[in-house]
Amino acid sequence: MVVFFSATGNSEYCARYIAELTQDKAVSSSDYIKNGQQEQLVSEKPWVFVCPTYSWQIPKVFSEFIKKTDFKGNKNAYFVMTCGGSLGGAASSALALCKAKGLHFKGLKGIKMPENYITMFKAPGKEEAEKIIEKACTEIENAAQTINCGKAFEKNGYGMLSFIKTELSSRLFTAIAMKGDKFYATDACVGCGTCAEKCVLGNITMKDGRPRWGNNCTQCMACISYCPKEAIEYGEKTKGKIRYRCKEFDK
Repeated sequence: MVVFFSATGNSEYCARYIAELTQDKAVSSSDYIKNGQQEQLVSEKPWVFVCPTYSWQIPKVFSEFIKKTDFKGNKNAYFVMTCGGSLGGAASSALALCKAKGLHFKGLKGIKMPENYITMFKAPGKEEAEKIIEKACTEIENAAQTINCGKAFEKNGYGMLSFIKTELSSRLFTAIAMKGDKFYATDACVGCGTCAEKCVLGNITMKDGRPRWGNNCTQCMACISYCPKEAIEYGEKTKGKIRYRCKEFDK
């Protein structure tokens, strides 16, 4: 079973493509996370966990979901993480998760996808994004082939030093940057509620036809990327920037 967490569609694209190539089922964790459900999932095929890279780590919201979920059946687990660049020490965290869940870690593979974290970086334009995704497809196909063969992904970044450096950097970044207090809606907002619907943590509420952000934000960029009027900003950092989401799964 391919279990994924995705906010702007990059990881969902990879997960569904892997599921297609491995003739497996793709399951989104978002509804379980949003509803606070504790689940039992069963799969005779290897587990494939797909998610984006947040501050060189597995997103906390997804790792907590994995910790709370009971995985029955196959004991092999692969991790695939979409990223704009480095995975840091995420492999060590994935290994630790597997040990805690009694799963056999079969490695982690990074897939470079278009940048979406526009509070710090710039997202690519349409043509550039398409080229990045086209190149990523080859890596996704290679990952699926490895899974089908039952082999492990190439070992990368399992060292203790890499883990410690990444863990410290991630903790610092999370404490300083991963907040929702700077999000706001401009006068272009039409009160459609898309941002609240897309927020996996239920951190956005609508009041008097306007979105309000709480303190439980993972900065997944779903709200700002899916706003049909591009009416959401994060302080001054996102003004004038391209919004990106993988259009493959737009509804």
